[in-house]
Amino acid sequence: MKHQFKTNINCGNCIQSISPFLNLELEIEHWEVDTENPDKILTVETDLSTQQIEAIVEGAGFKIERVPN
Repeated sequence: MKHQFKTNINCGNCIQSISPFLNLELEIEHWEVDTENPDKILTVETDLSTQQIEAIVEGAGFKIERVPN
């Protein structure tokens, strides 16, 4: 399942900071951040719930808000 979120992950350093948190989660098949988008959209392909993804990102120190489908 694909989930999308607005974040404050806005540069290469931010992506480096969040990478270990997302890469270590075995349930995440793929993730990417569109830093060119004004909303800094994080796309995650996983079977994890929205709440689980939010907890991972918030645990890494970033803000996250679900994008309505």
